[in-house]
Amino acid sequence: MARVKIKFPDEKPLFVAVIPVRIGDINYGGHVGNDSILSIIHEARMQWLGSHGHTELKAAGNALIMADVMIAYKGEAFYGETLHVALYAEEITKVSFDLLYRLYKQSGTDIKEIAHAKTGMVCFDYDTRKVDDIKAGLMKLLKD
Repeated sequence: MARVKIKFPDEKPLFVAVIPVRIGDINYGGHVGNDSILSIIHEARMQWLGSHGHTELKAAGNALIMADVMIAYKGEAFYGETLHVALYAEEITKVSFDLLYRLYKQSGTDIKEIAHAKTGMVCFDYDTRKVDDIKAGLMKLLKD
């Protein structure tokens, strides 16, 4: 079976979100559930946009919609731990881009990978229900 592999760029991330693992993130196996990883990367994306004064519906001149998602699980995380989520942008086109997420926990210099993820984001006009071109303001956020 082919495994999902996400390669991260060499440059520094656009943003690093710090997200505590909540009790609701824990599944019957006693660790963060797969559904919670999707919620955590959504939170990280919102924190990144929020750090620039934006939301997904008002992202520097664009609204965003998620077209696809890919998650590769690397390790476990537990209630009370803190996850770091490094965000990177790549595959930027006229109307879309990918966000890459590296989820890890850190204790001193010890880093434990939890998951890697990718979301395909498309600029979308919710009034016309059509794909929209990336505006200059969002392009600047993606390249900074």
